[in-house]
Amino acid sequence: MENFISLNIKNAYMEANEKIIEALQKAGKPLRPGELAEAAGLPKKDVDKAIKVLVKEGKLYSPVRCFYDVKK
Repeated sequence: MENFISLNIKNAYMEANEKIIEALQKAGKPLRPGELAEAAGLPKKDVDKAIKVLVKEGKLYSPVRCFYDVKK
């Protein structure tokens, strides 16, 4: 049961990360976390957490303070 819950949480994070990347690609420009949350249809606090992970993984970067974009 514990592994099942852990997998569901991991899948939810992966889906959120994918939605964030898709929203940035669709926008075609850097976005602020609030704009990104609205575009991805996710709560801002979840987007803030996901941004930290995606930046650490090298999938996103910040071209200007408080804006994020997909690393190309």
